[in-house]
Amino acid sequence: MPVKATKIYSGSFWKAFRPEAALKVSEWADKYRRLSSEASAEPGPWATARTPFLREIMDALSPSSPIQVVVFMKGAQIGGSEGGNNWVGFVIDEGSGSMLIVQPTLDLAKEYSKQRLQSMLDVTPRLSGKVKDVKSRDSGNATLSKKFRGGRLFIGGANSAASLCSKPIGQLFLDEIDRYPMDVQGEGDPIELVIARSRTFARRKVFKCSTPTIDGRSRIQAAFEASDKRRFHVPCLHCGHEQWLRFDKLVWPKGEPRKAQYKCDKCEQLIPEHHKTEMLAKGRWIAENPGADGGLVAGFHISSLYSPIGWFSWGEIAELFLKSKDDPTKLKSFVNTVLGDVWKEPGEAPDWKRLYDRRETYEMRKVPAAGIILTAGADVQKDRIELGIDAWGPGLESWAVDYIVIAGDTSTEAPWKELDKVLRRTIKHSASGVEIPIRLLAIDSGYNTQVVYNWARKHSPSQVMVVKGMETQSVLLGQPTAVDVSLSKASRIRRGLKLWPVGTSVAKSELYGLLRLEKPIDGEAYPAGYCHYPQYAEEFFKQLTAETIRVTKVRGFRKTAWEKTRERNEALDIRIYSRAAAAALGLDRLTPEDWVELAGEVGATIAVPSASDSDDPSSLP
Repeated sequence: MPVKATKIYSGSFWKAFRPEAALKVSEWADKYRRLSSEASAEPGPWATARTPFLREIMDALSPSSPIQVVVFMKGAQIGGSEGGNNWVGFVIDEGSGSMLIVQPTLDLAKEYSKQRLQSMLDVTPRLSGKVKDVKSRDSGNATLSKKFRGGRLFIGGANSAASLCSKPIGQLFLDEIDRYPMDVQGEGDPIELVIARSRTFARRKVFKCSTPTIDGRSRIQAAFEASDKRRFHVPCLHCGHEQWLRFDKLVWPKGEPRKAQYKCDKCEQLIPEHHKTEMLAKGRWIAENPGADGGLVAGFHISSLYSPIGWFSWGEIAELFLKSKDDPTKLKSFVNTVLGDVWKEPGEAPDWKRLYDRRETYEMRKVPAAGIILTAGADVQKDRIELGIDAWGPGLESWAVDYIVIAGDTSTEAPWKELDKVLRRTIKHSASGVEIPIRLLAIDSGYNTQVVYNWARKHSPSQVMVVKGMETQSVLLGQPTAVDVSLSKASRIRRGLKLWPVGTSVAKSELYGLLRLEKPIDGEAYPAGYCHYPQYAEEFFKQLTAETIRVTKVRGFRKTAWEKTRERNEALDIRIYSRAAAAALGLDRLTPEDWVELAGEVGATIAVPSASDSDDPSSLP
């Protein structure tokens, strides 16, 4: 054999025995990952070039990176979840050990497994056969546990202690952590429970990913603040100045949000959105706190302003802001999910005297003309039950209709019989004369809990809901849990009861924001969510504004908590529970057409408010 041929043969022979160059997660995704038409608006091969800001995040999860904890605080429509799924696919393909994926609830964990995970396994040829068919005998493949060569994938819910694997696991994917409960079935913080399983691994990987919630109580905010705090800087195509995109630099002609452009920090030239692709390609992450925790914790923060062209445009963001800015609940959602930022709660209570002075003269115990649906909230004390009834209209404009105090020892039957009578009442509509019932009563179970359970069990859950205030909850109304109030197993389901968690901090923040709304000039429409009150006494308004936010520091992090400024606060609590009842009825989701239809049922004529055309973004917190 000629010398040259021998060299070629020898080189090819020994090359076959060399280990394949280790891929990073982003490289693996670009080479192998496929997106299905069910899970993506852009099915086909994954391309990191579409979302270049995800490259560094994914690569930090690669075995070759020394980083142990990756924090991703994000807005919507930027591909963050799929970036995490790329890591999952990489681990399965490489067989690089076991992984635990934690979703906020067990139901969401099952949904993730059946839909997003299975979709990736089905359409990505590289993963074909890596996880055995669930139908095969001894496949090791179940909904929440997937066996593959070199490891096992566990999927759990943060609300289920049993599903948070007790075995040591070195790779953790903690998704939407701001929706996790603060305590899981009495066993402590679910994040601490699962992270404790990884501490024995010298090369562990923990991926914390979430949209944020409330300032001082957001888990992802606290994790980001403890990281090296990276932001994605992109260059101005006019002057080259690098900057990270902020909403206050998005501008548009008055009344034309779809024409939004970005104003450069330095030269103040406008940048049309069609240049975004080029800007993203030239962007880079810059750390504000380099070297945090010995360089082992990398934090990334990004908003929906970075969403690739064709996903979520600057014009759509501007338009959504205009639709949200006058409604504190919608504005909070905008800040959290679009800007990827925490919502700063209004901490100071409104001035009770101002609310007292602007009382209205509509008749109590009658539903005002624009009121359509009645809800009630009840607070139980040792010697009384206090009850407030509210009417709701379009835009969640509300009117206090009645305030009732039922005196009596609440461990006896007498006050509960009176509450039965109140629940059976109807209230006449002031315009149509139609008698309107209380659609739903929310009653607090904090005092005389078993007595409350026993009374509520006698009523239809469509008319009475039992609630429990939870300040740490990040949503106004959480998912109910079953309460076993029966003694016999046979009657447990038939006589079971649901307990609804109410995010009291969220509800109080919303209410205080609404109470600060200015009364419109005569002839102008009331803003969405405006709260009307009749000629109640001073004491009611003092109770309504009886709490304020205090900020403290715990382990170096800001923590906020609501504290009483006076002893009595029943009026505030009752309003919060009535608002929870409105949420349970789905009033937040009603369209203008829904309100018109409901108004027709009670003989009312209403004017549905339209979205404001003001373009001033200054109402952002």
